[in-house]
Amino acid sequence: MILYEYPFNERIRTYLRLEHLLRRLAELVSRTHPLDHHYAIQTLFEIVDVGARADLKTEILKDLERHKQIFNGYRGNPAISEAALDQFIARIDTCYAALRDDEGKAGHALAGNEWLTAIRNRIAIPGGTCEFDLPAYHDWQHRPVEQRQADLARWAGEIACLAEPVHLLLRLLRESGLAQKVYATHGQYQQSLPQSRTFQLLRVWLDPALQLIPEISGNRLLFSVRLLRRTDDGRLEHAADAEAEFEVHLCA
Repeated sequence: MILYEYPFNERIRTYLRLEHLLRRLAELVSRTHPLDHHYAIQTLFEIVDVGARADLKTEILKDLERHKQIFNGYRGNPAISEAALDQFIARIDTCYAALRDDEGKAGHALAGNEWLTAIRNRIAIPGGTCEFDLPAYHDWQHRPVEQRQADLARWAGEIACLAEPVHLLLRLLRESGLAQKVYATHGQYQQSLPQSRTFQLLRVWLDPALQLIPEISGNRLLFSVRLLRRTDDGRLEHAADAEAEFEVHLCA
């Protein structure tokens, strides 16, 4: 099954973008070719750009505090393991303290690295990181793989205080999902949402054998899934003849 996720608000959209970039960074750092490490540095700059949103840090701290209050409400419940609960709340506290104590925006320390700044200023220019433009960077790409990976791990550590809470919050959000099987007729499905709950994320699981692509739109009141089919020339068109079952998870 192919998973498609659709955020219902800007905060979750930012979390998903950060998670996407963080996963890419981890994958690229683990590789050994200098070209992979070039794109790892580029991804690091993208994470810093996304994390530079003025209110992002405040929103994450509020979300962590809200979840801590929810989990504290489970104390005394005989169906809940107090040891597991303490361990999870301690993890929330660790994420909260690390992000709160990190002064400035996420990755701000990287901005003070002149070597990285020089690369960042050139990397957006087509071919701007050639050896005649950045000889020091060219030299770094020829250093032993262990040294390059150590440097990348150190720089990635500057955004760890942002990465951990984002992974935790998205995990909690996804685990709250209510699964349901739905059926699209004439390539279209629409569902109203109850006003008693505020859903933040929609997850759509689609069988790749159907060769259909979901175009998702939605707000706090309803969502719709329009099924598309790729034509031979690469265009996407509404699959008006599609009758398909798929699974959706609504996450609050």
